[in-house]
Amino acid sequence: MASLRMTIITSDWCVSSLLARFPPSFSARRSTPLRPFSLSTRSLPTSLVMASCGSSSMKEVPLGIDPAMEETYASQSKLLKEFTSIASIDKAWTFKRDSGGKGSQAMFSISQTNLLANKRRKQILSAHISKESDHSVNFQWAPFPIEMMGVSTMVPSPSGSKLLVVRNPENESPTQFEIWGPSQLEKEFNVPQSVHGSVYTDGWFEGISWNSDETLIAYVAEEPSPSKPTFGGSGYKKGDSADKESGSWKGLGEWEEHWGETYAGKRQPALFVINIESGEVHAVEGISKSLSIGQVIWAPLAEGFSQYLVFVGWSSETRKLGIKYCYNRPCALYAVRAPFCESKANELQSNSNVNEDSTVVNLTQSISSAFFPRFSPDGKFLVFLSAKSSVDSGAHSATDSLHRIAWPTDGKPCPSANIVDVIPVMMCAEDGYFPGLYCSSILSNPWLSDGCTMILSSAWHSTQVILSVDVLSGNVSHVSPNDSGFSWNVLTLDGDNIVAVCSSPIDIPEMKYGWLAEKTTASDSWSWLDVSNPIPRCSEKIRSLLSSLQFSIMKIPVKDVSDCLTKGSRKPFEAIFVSSNKKNDTCDPLIVVLHGGPHSVSSSSFSKNLAFLSSLGYSLLIVNYRGSLGFGEEALQSLPGKIGSQDVNDVLTAIDHVIDMGLCDPSKIAVVGGSHGGFLTSHLIGQAPDKFAVAAVRNPVCNLALMVGTTDIPDWCFVEAYGSQGKDSFTEAPSAEQLTLLHSKSPVSHIHKVKTPTLFLLGAQDLRVPVSNGLHYARELKERGVEVKVIIFPNDVHAIERPQSDFESFLNIGVWFKKYCE
Repeated sequence: MASLRMTIITSDWCVSSLLARFPPSFSARRSTPLRPFSLSTRSLPTSLVMASCGSSSMKEVPLGIDPAMEETYASQSKLLKEFTSIASIDKAWTFKRDSGGKGSQAMFSISQTNLLANKRRKQILSAHISKESDHSVNFQWAPFPIEMMGVSTMVPSPSGSKLLVVRNPENESPTQFEIWGPSQLEKEFNVPQSVHGSVYTDGWFEGISWNSDETLIAYVAEEPSPSKPTFGGSGYKKGDSADKESGSWKGLGEWEEHWGETYAGKRQPALFVINIESGEVHAVEGISKSLSIGQVIWAPLAEGFSQYLVFVGWSSETRKLGIKYCYNRPCALYAVRAPFCESKANELQSNSNVNEDSTVVNLTQSISSAFFPRFSPDGKFLVFLSAKSSVDSGAHSATDSLHRIAWPTDGKPCPSANIVDVIPVMMCAEDGYFPGLYCSSILSNPWLSDGCTMILSSAWHSTQVILSVDVLSGNVSHVSPNDSGFSWNVLTLDGDNIVAVCSSPIDIPEMKYGWLAEKTTASDSWSWLDVSNPIPRCSEKIRSLLSSLQFSIMKIPVKDVSDCLTKGSRKPFEAIFVSSNKKNDTCDPLIVVLHGGPHSVSSSSFSKNLAFLSSLGYSLLIVNYRGSLGFGEEALQSLPGKIGSQDVNDVLTAIDHVIDMGLCDPSKIAVVGGSHGGFLTSHLIGQAPDKFAVAAVRNPVCNLALMVGTTDIPDWCFVEAYGSQGKDSFTEAPSAEQLTLLHSKSPVSHIHKVKTPTLFLLGAQDLRVPVSNGLHYARELKERGVEVKVIIFPNDVHAIERPQSDFESFLNIGVWFKKYCE
C-alpha cells in the first residue's frame, strides 16, 4: 500500500500558518472550550500531525501544508485575500425627507473582514438622496465611512433625529447605551450586570424598538445571572457575598438549559425598557419565566389608555432544543403593558382592573407559530409571519405563511382576536407562479404609503426576489426583475421607493433604486436605476476573473417519479451552473456544491468563497435538491424520511445531467458541503465511490446514531430519518431498533466503499453536529487506508465563520481540490 498520511490540525491562526477568510455558504442563522482531541502520545502546543510516511520532508514547511503544494498555498492565499477584502452592505435606513419631498437622508451599515483582528470591521456611510421630476436619482455620498469600534448594534429613531448605539461588554462590565444627536453624543448610560446582561443582537431574539415620541426604548437582554453559592476556608458561606471577597470563591450552582448552537452561556432573554432622559431601566413585569422573549415592538398608543408592548415568546417549560436555523420551535405573539406609561385613565381604574391589565395576553393562541410582528401605519392591524408548517410537521424550516389580526381601537389587546390568512402555505404552484413565502427577515418599516402594501424579500426557487404584498387582499406581485437569474434583497424603503442590492454568482452586489412606474389592476410595473456607490469595491484582478465567467439556472427532471406521492415532489428541481465563458476543447474540473439544512436553499447571489473557487478554474454545480426552500411545501416535505436516498439521487441526477450536456469531465469531479451538505457529500463518496476525485466537508453529519445523543437538535434526527412519524417518535432515549435505523440512514453505513481523498473542517465548539461526529468518521477512513486531512478550529461553532477560520477553511479546500482534481 502506498504511504498514507493523515493530518489533524487544531488551528488558532498562527502567523506562520496562512492568511485570510470568508464564511461558509453551504446552509442557508460556547460553553467551555472542548479540548482538542490528540492522537499522539507527545503533547504539542497548538497543532498536531499524525503521519505514517516512511521518510521525512526534504525541507521544513508549516504544519499541515504539503511541501509539494506550498506554492499553491501562497498563490491561492493572495487571491482569496482579495475576495475577502470586498465589503458587504448589511443594513440601511432612510429618514428626514426634505420639506419639498424630493430628498432624504440615508445611512448604510457596512462590514469588512479584518483578518489580523479576526473580526468584522463595522462602518457607517451616509448619503443624501435627491430625486428629480424625471425620476432620476442622485446619491451624494459622504467622502469617508465612519468606523464603529466596539459597537454591538445601532438603531436610528423613527424620525432619524437620534441614534441608539449599544456596546455589549466582553466581561462583567456594564452594557453601554449611547444616544447620539445630529452632531454629538447627547446621553450615555451604563447598565450594570445586576440589572441585565448583554443586549441580544443575534437577529432572532433580537428586538430594539423606539416608542413614538422617542423617549423610551424597549429591548431584549440577558436576564441577570442568579446568585451562585460561595465557599470559603470553612466550606459553604450562608448569604450573598462579593465575588472577589478575600478567602472565598464562587461555585457554579445548578446547570441551566440554553437554546443550543450559538447560545451557549445564554440563559434567558428578557424584556426591558430604558428611559433615555433619565437612564432608568425597568424590567417588564408579569412575564412568565418559562417564556424566552424576542422581537419586541411598541403597540400603537391609544389616548387615555395604557401603552402596550408586543413581543414573541418561546415557551421552554421542559428542555430547550436548539433554535438557530430551527423555525419548528412553537412561539406566539404576546402583549404586555409597558412600564413608564401609566395613563390618567389607569390611575382611575380599580386595583382589580389594574392587576388584570398587567396580565400578559397571548394574541395568537389558535396558531402554533407567530413571529416578526409589524403594525400597519394606521395602527389598525398587526401583521406577522408564521412557520406553522414547520412546527406542525417537525421540519426545521418550511414554507412560511403571513397573517393579520385587527388591533382594538382602545389599544387593549384581545386574546380571542380572529387570525386572518393573508398568504397561506403554498403547497404546489403552477410553473412560473408564486411558489410560496420564504422570508428570513422583515424590514422594521416595510410599508408603502397606502398603508396596506408590504415589501418583502423571499426565496423563489434558486433566486431571491423582492415582493409586494397587499395584506388586505392577499395579492402578491413580483417587484424585482424576473428574467435575469440575479438575486435581489431589499435594504430599506425611501417613501414609496425601494433601495435594494442585486448580485449573481459572478457579479458582486450592486445597489439599485426602484420606483413604481405604473400601477394597474393586473400587475405592478417597477423601474430600477443603477446607483453609483463606493461599496462594495473589488480589485481589477477580481473584476477580470469574474468577467470570464458565466452562469445559468438549470431545471433538472426527477429521474424516478414512481416513489413520488405528490405533484410537487415530481416537479423538476434546480441547480446553478457556473463556468468559464471561454470556449475550450476540454472541460474545467467540476465542484459540486451542496447546501445544508436540508431545508435551506443556495440562491443565485454572490458568494465570495464560491467566487474564489470559480476563479481557480473550476465549474460549479450548486444543487438545490428536492427538500430545499423556495419550491413549495410538497416538494420540501418529500425529503423527510428519505434522506440519504432521495437527496443523494437528486445530486447524482444533476451531475449526470451536466455530463450528458458535455459540460463536465467525469474524471474530474469534486464535491463539497457543510452540515447536511456534509452528510450528502459523505453519502455520495460512499454510494458512488468511483464518481468523485476528491471531497471536502465542513462539520458533516456522518452518523445519526452518534449525533442523536450529543446534538442540540435530536428531534431533527428523528424527523429527517422517519419522516412524518418522526415528530411523534422522538425520544431522548432512543431504542436499539431506532438507533439501528438512524445508523442505516447515515453515511457511516457506506464507509466500507469510500476511497475518495477527503478534507474534514471541524469546529470544536459545534453544538449542532459535535466534533466527534466528523472526527470519528475521519478516523475510520484512515483506518481503511483512505487519504484524509482534518483541521479542527478550536473556537468555532457550527458555521466556522470566524474570519481567520473561514479563510483557512476555504484556502485548504482550494489547495486540496487542486492536488487531487487536476
